[in-house]
Amino acid sequence: PVLDIAREPRWSRMEETFGEDPWLSGVMGAAMVEGMQGRRGSSVNDGRHLYSTLKHFAAYGVPEGGHNGAEASVGPVRLRSELLEPFRHAIAAGAATVMSSYNSVDGIPCTANRELLTGLLRDEWGFTGAVYSDLYSIDVLAGHTASDRTEAGAQALKAGVDIDLGAACYGKRAIEALQRGLITEADIDTAVARILRLKFDLGLFERPFTDPQEATRRVGADSHRATAREIARQGTALLKNEGSLLPLDRKRLRRIAVIGPNADEQYNQLGDYTAPQPDDNITTILEGLRQAAPDVEIVYVKGCAIRDTAQTDIAAAVEAALAADVTVLAVGGSSARDFKTSYAATGAAQTDASHVSDMDCGEGFDRATLTPLGDQLRLMQAIYDTGKPVVTVYIQGRTLDMNLAARHSDALLTAWYPGQEGGSAIADIIFGDVNPSGRLPVSIPRSEGQLPVHYSRMSTGRDYMDGSGSPLYSFGHGLSYTTFDYSDLTIIPTDNGDRWDVSFRLTNTGRRQGAEVAQLYLRDAVASTSQPPMLLKRFKRIELNPGESREVHFSLGPDELSIYNPALRRVVEPGLFRLMIGSSSNDIRLKGEFTVTQQYDL
Repeated sequence: PVLDIAREPRWSRMEETFGEDPWLSGVMGAAMVEGMQGRRGSSVNDGRHLYSTLKHFAAYGVPEGGHNGAEASVGPVRLRSELLEPFRHAIAAGAATVMSSYNSVDGIPCTANRELLTGLLRDEWGFTGAVYSDLYSIDVLAGHTASDRTEAGAQALKAGVDIDLGAACYGKRAIEALQRGLITEADIDTAVARILRLKFDLGLFERPFTDPQEATRRVGADSHRATAREIARQGTALLKNEGSLLPLDRKRLRRIAVIGPNADEQYNQLGDYTAPQPDDNITTILEGLRQAAPDVEIVYVKGCAIRDTAQTDIAAAVEAALAADVTVLAVGGSSARDFKTSYAATGAAQTDASHVSDMDCGEGFDRATLTPLGDQLRLMQAIYDTGKPVVTVYIQGRTLDMNLAARHSDALLTAWYPGQEGGSAIADIIFGDVNPSGRLPVSIPRSEGQLPVHYSRMSTGRDYMDGSGSPLYSFGHGLSYTTFDYSDLTIIPTDNGDRWDVSFRLTNTGRRQGAEVAQLYLRDAVASTSQPPMLLKRFKRIELNPGESREVHFSLGPDELSIYNPALRRVVEPGLFRLMIGSSSNDIRLKGEFTVTQQYDL
């Protein structure tokens, strides 16, 4: 899992993360580790598991200026309490390998940082696996903290990097480093032993090869496609639904206009470094709508490309929208890497010298602005100016400017990169076959000038002189076709006051079955280090039928209540804690307080 905290959307790799929140990223990261390796303590030597590599260690997701690999300006308390928290969760789940990152923190390259890779990771957290460099991250030490690659390799090895993913700084250069006295045989033995132990535990010497026939049976199986569709359904968030335009009623529709650069581009629904796919392996939005509404006439006009202004035909798009009952407008961005120009043939999309690639996101595609590129804003404004109902769907890898759609679109969905079944899942939501339950894992900014704008930032709470200080859409936001009521909050101490049982009643007060994602936030009211106004500590997805109620329970203990004090020790300090429960970070329905009377060192 990529456990970088995504608070800089100009950064090209935001799409790879779990979002802006440490707790959410930690929970998701630990689950991914268990999915790949099995539960901690279980054997991985069964031919069904792989080692999980946590990346990028550390603070890679908050680069200065949004430049991939740029230095992170962060102090030791914030580094531990926020940016390293997901890694701590995943290490506790048993992750076997970790990847060091390209960037520096406070002037020290992470790939050569012994305090980080040995002192914290191994000595403090008890990590016993192996550490990879990122690709060529040892090489780039040369000319910065090292005079050449031999010295760079020595710095990384001494810091705790066991494997050189660039393969230029270990090997023969390790022998040279040994001869020059930069490293010892014990340094080499330590790294080799860590790697061999992992290989023995995984059974790679007994079973060095996979079973191609088993791969053929499993990859692309119907059950996997069904899972992909369900993931896309649950991952798509409904941000706006003016006048309850959605869900659309097929029986009342004569014609739908499907418009936009992301309406029928297969690779734009997938993430960076996607391998080439058969045409029938991906369902686009256009195809999904046609399959879901075979009796409705669906007219498709691309209108424009993501970036290439030579492909623009707004007049045709407007004509189609005017003749339709409703328009589905698919815009946003793309990580469709061109396989012809991508290094190491790592892309799948195709373009040529006469066209501009759609790609505006993915590794190396940092941006200075968040405005949809090309002629997309012109296309969107023209479609909104028709006065016909419009459902806007954003497909994108980073948070983009949504101001125009928020003002003028009747309904607004964000699906990120919804995958191979994304078109089917979006059609399921648009026609109401599925009630949307997705929530934003990041805040949507109004402008680049707000950044950073994550929900837990240490903010004065004031607006700017020339604009709002709040995000356009807040962390955790997401609408449903039904409504939910929160009531009857209780907070009860358990285990001699070491834990707290929090319960409340959740009721579906609407007329449709739906799922609510209840979110619990905490604030340590007075602490030895400055604390955010709220931090996510628990969340749960609850499905309810119309009129159904259920009592929901959350348990809070030392892990959720802990902070890092000025001595960089993780502790629970006595004092007042404020508790907030609701459907998003800016839609709190229940509030309560409790007091911790004892201090715990963790």
